[in-house]
Amino acid sequence: MDRWAWDQLDPWLEIRRQLPIGALLCVIHGPTAGRRWEASAARKQLHHAAAAAGIRRRFAPHQPRHAHAVEIAHERVPLVVIQRQLGHANLGITSIYLQGIDSSEIISTVHGRPSPTISATAGLQIRR
Repeated sequence: MDRWAWDQLDPWLEIRRQLPIGALLCVIHGPTAGRRWEASAARKQLHHAAAAAGIRRRFAPHQPRHAHAVEIAHERVPLVVIQRQLGHANLGITSIYLQGIDSSEIISTVHGRPSPTISATAGLQIRR
């Protein structure tokens, strides 16, 4: 994680330290404070946060994982590093995550690279 991400996480960690020992992502308020946050409750909370942020289409908890992969690809992190960070055994799965990169960006990246060149006489030998 980069420094910005830790700065975002620090306030939560301060609250978490004051709760009973348990799962990192847990209930904060009420009689179940400190207990594991159920997946259904996490999805519901994420749905409400997305709606409050103005996201109109369906939003799933797995989508930030794909967005993260695309963002670090934009930062030119090597594909094998992204693969390991996401825990994929198959590089093909990681490439599916990166389908969020639009075609124009791929084309401009390819066109921005220098073309491979080879001398006209390289490897040519006249045999007699």
